[in-house]
Amino acid sequence: MTKPIPLVDLLFFLLESRDDPKHVGALMLFDRPRRAGRTFVADLAADYRKAVAEPPFNLILDTGLTHAPRWKRASALDMAYHVQHLVLRKPGGQRQLLAKIASLHREVLDRSQPCFRLFLIEGLAAGGFAMYFQIHHAMVDGQSAVARIVASLSADPAARKVEPFFAVAMDPSRAAATRGRSAALRALKTLVTRQTLAAKDLYVGLLRTGAERLAGKRSGGSVPFVGPRGPLNARIEKDRSVATLSLPIADMRAVGKAYGGTLNDVAATIVDAGLREYLAALGQPPARPLVAMCPLSLRAAGDTEATTKATVMFVALGDPDMDVVARMRRVIDATKAAKVDLRALPGDAAMLYAMLAFGLGEAASLVGARASLPIANLVLSNVPGPRTQLYLRGARLAAMYPMSALGVGIGLNVTLLSCGESMDFGFVANGAALPDLDRLALATGKAFSALRAAAPARAALPAAAKTPSGRA
Repeated sequence: MTKPIPLVDLLFFLLESRDDPKHVGALMLFDRPRRAGRTFVADLAADYRKAVAEPPFNLILDTGLTHAPRWKRASALDMAYHVQHLVLRKPGGQRQLLAKIASLHREVLDRSQPCFRLFLIEGLAAGGFAMYFQIHHAMVDGQSAVARIVASLSADPAARKVEPFFAVAMDPSRAAATRGRSAALRALKTLVTRQTLAAKDLYVGLLRTGAERLAGKRSGGSVPFVGPRGPLNARIEKDRSVATLSLPIADMRAVGKAYGGTLNDVAATIVDAGLREYLAALGQPPARPLVAMCPLSLRAAGDTEATTKATVMFVALGDPDMDVVARMRRVIDATKAAKVDLRALPGDAAMLYAMLAFGLGEAASLVGARASLPIANLVLSNVPGPRTQLYLRGARLAAMYPMSALGVGIGLNVTLLSCGESMDFGFVANGAALPDLDRLALATGKAFSALRAAAPARAALPAAAKTPSGRA
């Protein structure tokens, strides 16, 4: 079995290096069931290794000289590589767990095998156990990965069936999938033609809008190449630093509404404010507004196809001297302007826009010119997660922190994922330039408390907000 690999997915393989792996993942925390035996986690790992992988998790990249790059079925899977059972040494605290995740997250996946791994980790001081997984971005995007994880769990705490994410068959029927692939192939020729015609205009547009913003001729919109250069855009090296934060979704939504914005506006504001404090502590405060590159899903409702379907917008954040309230109002205005720019693009051009942005960003980072401006300073993304309580063989899912990839010369990725009543933040950074990332998570939580406390009096905020948590 072989099938073509879409260009946007192939790009993640082409841009990957030993210091810059391109997989996405998550750290999931589970409460141990009350009556679980001593071998509960080891038994889970053994059962996972018996599962049969479904597409795309039984496919490897084929780059033969006689054909275009494509997916082909792997002859065999080394399940001892794909599913691993780890035990933390005592005391097994949060810092110890996150250090282990950082060391795993920096490793490139073996392309001779399907590009995914899963680790079941016990020995946590807080009790329970963790699951950390990696999936190459060429196989799925964040939303598709989460859909598979959710499908592998159960809303029934009494359910004992084990079906890992790589064994979940997402397509409703093989016949429907075949018809879908045929239709896609028929449309491919027309699509490539339209995208080729659009490429030149988009390429020039990306550079022009950045130049206009720097010259003061453009006050808003989705504008790359205007953020300051600093530790956020230092050369990406192999080491990673990671951190986590949990905030209550209800509070975030209420605060966003109080200011006339959204939950995403709140997230951008508090991460921006947290970054200002964190970078100042490093002795490198930015002199200009930071720019966030925000991936946006292009998936229709119910679309779980294993590929990447997304575009990006660029949002200029607050000025250096702004307080958190003024920063929030600036973010709301900037986000609205960026969305206007993005909506002006046809559907085909929106995905091409993202590909060109990634290509330009990677090219600029490879050149490594210190005087050049980075395409953006951080990646900020929100991936919908499970809103109902889920279980794994009776173990309650307590948190789900995204652990995303770095790239395009950007050394910080902050991804949010809703999990029950919490919004779980996963911070991943270039460890060489951005150490001790837990300080950024704490500063972000502190900024949220300040934004909430200053909310307009008319806001119908929850009576008792939960304390921000950096649990893990």
